[in-house]
Amino acid sequence: MLNGIRFVLVETSHPGNIGAVARAMKNMGLSRLVLVKPKEFPHPEATARASGADDVLAAALVVETLPEAIADCGLVLATTARTREQFFRVVDARTAAERVVAEARGDPGRVAVVFGTERYGLSNEQLLAAHALIRIPANPEYESLNVSMAAQLIAYEIRMAALGASLPPTEREAPLATPEAMERFYSHLEAVMNDADFRDRTATGTHLMGRIRRLFSRAELDGNEVNILRGILTAVQNKRRRAGDEH
Repeated sequence: MLNGIRFVLVETSHPGNIGAVARAMKNMGLSRLVLVKPKEFPHPEATARASGADDVLAAALVVETLPEAIADCGLVLATTARTREQFFRVVDARTAAERVVAEARGDPGRVAVVFGTERYGLSNEQLLAAHALIRIPANPEYESLNVSMAAQLIAYEIRMAALGASLPPTEREAPLATPEAMERFYSHLEAVMNDADFRDRTATGTHLMGRIRRLFSRAELDGNEVNILRGILTAVQNKRRRAGDEH
């Protein structure tokens, strides 16, 4: 079950942190590591800091973009240390771990925890790919955590949740929609909104789709539900085209 949970590191600058995360993962029984555009990998420092978790490093998947890293996932959780997420659902590490384990038991291999860069974390755009954000309740006067420290804490909570298994496996009528399916839905929705002249009326004109994405992320749509919504959008488009032809 734990082998189906992947840790995704986005644009890691220091190879030693990659090795330290691999070590933390192996300590807690995790093995699936995905690296998004790391600055340096493979690297001797990564191997040294892994301290025996060479198998995790050797099996690490390296990709160019976050969408590639999570393309086949259902549940995606992203880590954050900043307070800009007022419109996101935010959970602590322990609650997140219980959810991760329950989801992994019900839908193996499709759960991801995403970590950002050492300096800036994850961008607002990258956070939109997540169903919820994980925050570690650290000292508010000094909340800064190294990425490997954050990974160790979350990996520990996942292991404890797996040992306790307090939540039953997640059972669904259909698997959660993949990020790729959600992106197709958002593109479809935006096209229909543009056709209907439903536009962002805020000063910058850039916030509406972000709010809509966060809304549907919180809803955790499954594949069937996305197909239903896209069917509705297609029906609206067809109706508008017929109305246009009549004139």
